[in-house]
Amino acid sequence: MLYKHIIRPILFNLYAETVHTVVKNGLKYAFAIPGIKQITKAYYQVDDPRLKREIFGLTFDNPVGIAAGFDKGAEMYNELSVLGFGHIEIGTVTPKAQDGNPKPRIFRLPKDQAIINRMGFNNKGIQAAVENLKNRKTTAIIGGNLGKNTATPNAEAVADYVAVFEGLFDSVDYFVVNVSCPNVTDLCELQDQDYLEEILFAVQEKNQQKPKPKPILLKVAPDLNHQQLDEVIDIVAKTKIQGVIATNTTVTRENLKTDFEPIGNGGLSGSPLKNKSTEVIRYLATKSHKAFPIIGVGGIFTAEDAIEKLKAGADLVQVYTGFIYEGPSIAKKINKAILKNL
Repeated sequence: MLYKHIIRPILFNLYAETVHTVVKNGLKYAFAIPGIKQITKAYYQVDDPRLKREIFGLTFDNPVGIAAGFDKGAEMYNELSVLGFGHIEIGTVTPKAQDGNPKPRIFRLPKDQAIINRMGFNNKGIQAAVENLKNRKTTAIIGGNLGKNTATPNAEAVADYVAVFEGLFDSVDYFVVNVSCPNVTDLCELQDQDYLEEILFAVQEKNQQKPKPKPILLKVAPDLNHQQLDEVIDIVAKTKIQGVIATNTTVTRENLKTDFEPIGNGGLSGSPLKNKSTEVIRYLATKSHKAFPIIGVGGIFTAEDAIEKLKAGADLVQVYTGFIYEGPSIAKKINKAILKNL
């Protein structure tokens, strides 16, 4: 209640990227005060062995994670884990640093409990992420979301994905190939089967050369039709990747209460995405006969939303927009509800 009625209204009066910096610095400074980290951990973490999940060879302390995009540069994964998240997905990371799209590029839609963003893979590149990951203190699982530089033509995209994979290999626990973000020019073209197979086979080839290969997942868009989702199922089988993240943001603007015309293009996340994401999860799980693990993300604001995703076929869930709207107790609420529903 404190967050929703006092803290959030203050934060929502500031530009979203400014708030992100405030939150990042606030967590770091607060946890530097003796005792604050331990108190926060005791309040927000739900420590129960029944929450543990063994998925694609990794042990997750609980099923609730932070989706890619919140900690792009691996700058606050340690602090986020204190808030009770079982995994944090950093990135999207590209080979070289890039500024992303011009500002303003992220917009809140409070009437719809949503966000529209067109960030454009803004990040400081591989080396900066690797340096930050050297400070890892958490036992939470860390994922690395892989992307290409905007200036890299699609015909040369494979090299970018392989470069980020190689650069992050020793620093993260699993990888996500991101070709479904709508905010990078022509990126979604890489969802075409030929492009996608080429990227996944190339990354898998490098992976299989390692003494201990790591899980590779594919992040898919919520706007794919059934034929395209069938292709995803085939690609997972062909390339032998370990799973799918469903879903990324949507380019649709159905039934929004907010006038979105002045905002322009970008990916929509939050409550309007909830049902779409759940249906993609359900279709992939049912049609594939649960042949691979699925991480469900999209419109999770409440414990009930998360449980709905799990019942549809997700093995783990991730939050992003729900975290921004609901506050730091979201993982705790979801984990407690999962225990109650066991």
